[in-house]
Amino acid sequence: MCSETVHLPIVKTAVWPDEAATQGFAMMLASRPALRNAFIELRGDLGAGKTTLVRHLLRALGVQGRIKSPTYAVVESYELPGLAVWHFDFYRLQDPQEWEDAGFRDIFASPGLKLAEWPDKAAGHLPLADLVVQLAMLDDTARQVTLTAQTPNGLALIHQYDSYPPLMYKGQRPISLENTTTSANGASA
Repeated sequence: MCSETVHLPIVKTAVWPDEAATQGFAMMLASRPALRNAFIELRGDLGAGKTTLVRHLLRALGVQGRIKSPTYAVVESYELPGLAVWHFDFYRLQDPQEWEDAGFRDIFASPGLKLAEWPDKAAGHLPLADLVVQLAMLDDTARQVTLTAQTPNGLALIHQYDSYPPLMYKGQRPISLENTTTSANGASA
């Protein structure tokens, strides 16, 4: 058996041509045992699809009924059999100290899935995310997606993701799904 050294972070990129691709990724994530105790940051501009991805993920996990955006409440929680889920939207935080004052440290210290939109608004208070999902709009339906696994748990979430059929965007080949490592200065190795 060959031993392989993995250097984090691992970065994978893809193009999701439509919402069905977003849903497919959410279903894949929901099937991963590592998701049961993960912290995932969702990054992107307004309208990039962060909340849409969360809704598909929650549906794939079995959430029934209305799935609300936590924009005004800051957090929505969901109790599933054997899994607690918290969906945060820090967009309205004016000061990172509000995160501390709201008692979110206890939530992040407990087991379960934590999903955070606009994590920069709570800078300095959040733990290292297992997975960072960066979404960028290419047009009304297509998204450029960058997945960054920052921990072994994050790597388990996206392991073999590139074994899924590559998605095409307007007839072009997708951006490489090969693993790359990034050094501390941001340069690819």
